Amino acid sequence: MTTPMRQAALDAMAKAYAPYSQFQVGAAVRGASGKIYNGCNVENVAYPEGTCAEAGAIAAMIMSGETEIAEVYVVAGSPDPVPPCGGCRQKLREFGQGDVVVTMATDSGTEMSMTLAELLPGAFTQSHLEKDA
Repeated sequence: MTTPMRQAALDAMAKAYAPYSQFQVGAAVRGASGKIYNGCNVENVAYPEGTCAEAGAIAAMIMSGETEIAEVYVVAGSPDPVPPCGGCRQKLREFGQGDVVVTMATDSGTEMSMTLAELLPGAFTQSHLEKDA
């Protein structure tokens, strides 16, 4: 069964610009409002100047005025589910709490889910910037 999150990620993956790696990735984030935003990876000949799918989905969410992630779905054309890269884990954690579920999937339907806290233990957060009074 294809959920709206999976379909949004698959739709994004189909539009990925990956002429160098041929590794297409699609991501969908659901904002606190329930609205789904998606993004795809966009490569650039000057590696590593490309954009990850998760970053594109987050940017779409921010452009719509939302700042809180409630759920994440990432799909790639890979034999095993692919987790977000380290930078995207930090980007996701910027807008999502530790209990937000991230579902990682293959285009053939294999899925694996973890929370943001499991994907990024000891995340650097705003609280680290606060000074003691």
